[in-house]
Amino acid sequence: MEARPAVDDAALGRGAWSVLDANRAGAATVPAPGLYPHQWNWDSTFVAIGLARWNTRRAGAELLGLLAGQWRTGMVPHIVFRPARTEAYFPGPSVWRSRENPASPNGTPTSGLTQPPLHALAAWWVWRHAADREEAAALVRRLYPMLVAQHAYLATTRDLGGGGLAAIVHPWESGMDDSPVWDAPVGALPAVRYAYRREEPPGCHSDSHQDRYVWLALRYRDSGYDAAYLREDHPFAVEDPMFNGIWLASCQVLAELAPLAGADPGPHLEAAERIRAGLLERLWSDGVFRARDLRSGRLSPVSTVGCFGPMLDPGLPADRVEKLVGVLESPRFMGAAGYPVPSCEIRAPQFDRSRYWRGPSWVNTNWLLRLALAVHGRTDLVRLLGAGTLRLVRQAGFRECFDPFDGSGRGSGDFSCSAALTLDLLADNVGI
Repeated sequence: MEARPAVDDAALGRGAWSVLDANRAGAATVPAPGLYPHQWNWDSTFVAIGLARWNTRRAGAELLGLLAGQWRTGMVPHIVFRPARTEAYFPGPSVWRSRENPASPNGTPTSGLTQPPLHALAAWWVWRHAADREEAAALVRRLYPMLVAQHAYLATTRDLGGGGLAAIVHPWESGMDDSPVWDAPVGALPAVRYAYRREEPPGCHSDSHQDRYVWLALRYRDSGYDAAYLREDHPFAVEDPMFNGIWLASCQVLAELAPLAGADPGPHLEAAERIRAGLLERLWSDGVFRARDLRSGRLSPVSTVGCFGPMLDPGLPADRVEKLVGVLESPRFMGAAGYPVPSCEIRAPQFDRSRYWRGPSWVNTNWLLRLALAVHGRTDLVRLLGAGTLRLVRQAGFRECFDPFDGSGRGSGDFSCSAALTLDLLADNVGI
């Protein structure tokens, strides 16, 4: 790959704003025009985080626009469809049929799945960094009941294993769709083939794997998105350490935000303790946290970037933190890569530097790991991660993901999540 000229901080910031403005669709910011033309839960929440230090109102609008799609169960969907291009993406509203479900929001078509509950952490990030404290406090008060409902949904509907953790019921819910962690549970599903066309960026799974993803979503839809069906019959249920690490961190910051809403922080701290106990008891193995397939009862043999999610917990025992940091710095991850952080351990047979979530580095998971390391006082690695991530976007632009060895861009260009989080990193002046 031909290297780009060095980009200074000011030019990089202007470029990031240009991407975010071009990808804006009303109150929402779509991940990438053409390929991802709607509001994605995971991406939009990272956009709000990236905007928090710069534009409180726009960051708040991003979260409120996403939560306008919240179901009456408390579930926050993984896609909120924008009316101008409702069928510009497959599977679109006609597949999900959310409007047929009485729990769905009136007038807002959505998917029927969720994604990692990062929203309380995003609200806290906005409140923490806002110049106008009153405006930020007012935003927290508006968001608080929605966030409480979201956490209640996870606790009551998604604790399918009975151990205090939330289970994802589809790989799309992880935010890390094509991770090798899902190979075994997805491979156990029936082989199916659908006659549909969907533009996929290079690096996604084969059509047969994507067809199983569609089949799984249709099974859940045809149940009426029923909670009892998830417990008793749904063939995919996995306790993911990144999803639950994010949930734990969101519980803790929700406790910090509760007094602004005149609420008791106690229940959120109790929830964080339950999740921590579940993570340590159910997912810790061989020095990392591993995803548990509830249908087979097995832990994933593959270590991925998701294994480090529970480090977002400031209460994680120090000996577990040290072991995780050792794995992160080892040749399995950062020790053998030129850029942080490979999404799959390099020594795994499933590692592929060019395929989504099977090797490439992502700005959003780098940002999460950087926050986790800051929580535990590892300022050396905080700086290393921040500088390495900025080096990626300086060289290859605001790409969806990056080759962890040569830093070349992968996936979509002008990717909103990468641009927004670059703004947050620049605010910390971690560049080199």
